[in-house]
Amino acid sequence: MTANHIILSGMQPTGRLHLGNYEGALKNWVALQNDFEMYCCIVDWHALTAEFEKTADLPEKIHQMAIDYLAAGLNPEKTAIFVQSQVKEHAELHLLLSMIIPIPWLERVPSYKEKSEELGLDSYGFMGYPLLQAADILIYRAGWVPVGKDQLPHIELTREVARRFNTLYGEVFPEPQAKLTTFAAVPGMDGRKMSKSYGNEISLSMTEDETRARLKKMFTDPQKLRKGDPGRPEICPVYDLHKIYSPTHESEIAPPCRTGALGCVDCKMKLADNLNAALRPVRVRRVALEKDPDTVTSALKSGADRARAKAAATMVEVRKAMHLQ
Repeated sequence: MTANHIILSGMQPTGRLHLGNYEGALKNWVALQNDFEMYCCIVDWHALTAEFEKTADLPEKIHQMAIDYLAAGLNPEKTAIFVQSQVKEHAELHLLLSMIIPIPWLERVPSYKEKSEELGLDSYGFMGYPLLQAADILIYRAGWVPVGKDQLPHIELTREVARRFNTLYGEVFPEPQAKLTTFAAVPGMDGRKMSKSYGNEISLSMTEDETRARLKKMFTDPQKLRKGDPGRPEICPVYDLHKIYSPTHESEIAPPCRTGALGCVDCKMKLADNLNAALRPVRVRRVALEKDPDTVTSALKSGADRARAKAAATMVEVRKAMHLQ
């Protein structure tokens, strides 16, 4: 396949994934794997930029994320699912690229300043993580990277890195394109963006009863206090989830909400029924994979073998271009 048919994407291993991860990335990856040569990475080295003191639970987080990748429908026969640190070529390319990239290129990435101030991070590795991300992409000579709009500066940096290398040493890397992912907003229980750091998530691993209990506590329109009060679905986070999981939300949820005929408890229970039905196949696969760790380990091993072969071939060309042994 040509570079235009190669996709690289990945997530930091935070453990069990939630609805935001599923709707924002996983479902899209599953669809893309039928038409592209896919490399889906669990980027454990990236996780160290913020949690370098908390590595004891990293293996379990990686295992749980791999389970979610597979349960969501990523097929290890179609997609190379692997752990970043199992393909050492990522680190070698990152080192070589770090020799040619000016520091101001890294400092201008918007998330660098935001996160360094927010999280108090000032390590060399944190500053260099956008370059490691570029190495993750370029090592597979990927033509496409599925991202949301907030990640566009990272893709542009990767393109600049590829151009600088190619100018200095000859054409080795294609300039990857962003494959913009559009998806509905997935609010958490408190109305903010769903995130583990906020503790407002619904995990794919939750049971149907746990999901139902979680949704009972979800924030709604603050002016709708009881059944009979008119509601405003356009500002209600519960209705935002109905847009994703309730096909008839426009006719069966919004109108009775506005008139007050539909109370918030009943509204949440309708959402629970629809959400649970949508996730049932994923959860069934997940329970089976929890009981079969060898299948998960095997998928990661075969994915790493495929990724390593691809990355090693790229590094042969890189070393040749740079006149390295």
